[in-house]
Amino acid sequence: MSRHIFALQQVARRTIFSSARRQVDNKVPQKQKLFQEDNGMPVHLKGGSADALLYRTTMALTVVGAGYVVYELVKAAFPQKK
Repeated sequence: MSRHIFALQQVARRTIFSSARRQVDNKVPQKQKLFQEDNGMPVHLKGGSADALLYRTTMALTVVGAGYVVYELVKAAFPQKK
């Protein structure tokens, strides 16, 4: 059992310390320029179509949830007579 743990530690250590560092482009200035430009769009929709889809899905779920809460409240306020 301890041999397996030791082997796993060595593999993890090798992959962490021996991997070459990748150069990552700094995209922050482009994102700042995109989100700070004044084009009349709200900031939560400036990210593109994925943001718009997420926003619409969130709004739809909110409306459906609020409708369901109202339905359950009305059902609880007027119980069925047997």
